[in-house]
Amino acid sequence: MALEKITQVAGRGVYVPGEDLDTDRIIPARFMKCITFDGLGEFAFYDARSFAKADGQVHPLDDERFQGASILLSGSNFGCGSSREHAPQALYRFGIRAIVAESFAEIFFGNSITLGMPCVIASSEDIRAIAALIESDPAAVLTLDLTEKKISIADTDFPVTIAAHAHEALVSGKWDAIADLLEGLDAVKSRANVLPYMAA
Repeated sequence: MALEKITQVAGRGVYVPGEDLDTDRIIPARFMKCITFDGLGEFAFYDARSFAKADGQVHPLDDERFQGASILLSGSNFGCGSSREHAPQALYRFGIRAIVAESFAEIFFGNSITLGMPCVIASSEDIRAIAALIESDPAAVLTLDLTEKKISIADTDFPVTIAAHAHEALVSGKWDAIADLLEGLDAVKSRANVLPYMAA
């Protein structure tokens, strides 16, 4: 079955500021004892959210104004640290469907694309401007257009970039290599049948 072609993601936004937000902060290691990724969403940024609550503050992901947001904005080197697939899985299961940041750690980026969750790059100035628009109107809808490579909010467009291979994978519906392989399973078996070293 062909995968969805991801050309656009629309939804409300939430800004989680910070540089070098590593995978241990995105999903603490003690929550990685699961057999499947189901249920990881509740643990996204668990410690940061708990610390904020203990200090009498509200983490953006717990702020009622941003509940249901599906596009996350952040700073540079997002998803750095250990190469745990659980980090993008936790964000995806929390409800995030796209991430806009100044830059991404390579492995986190790859794991996110494999989920069909675009990670696009915008300038720090543009991210702050978008965050300000979200703050002034939390109900405002952001539209990430991968075809035009821009994100729009309040009739304002901001340019974004994404690695060419990831862009092609998303817009062509080829973002999950395993699903792509399974889709061509008959062709794989047919080819294997004529290879002499595959004979029993």
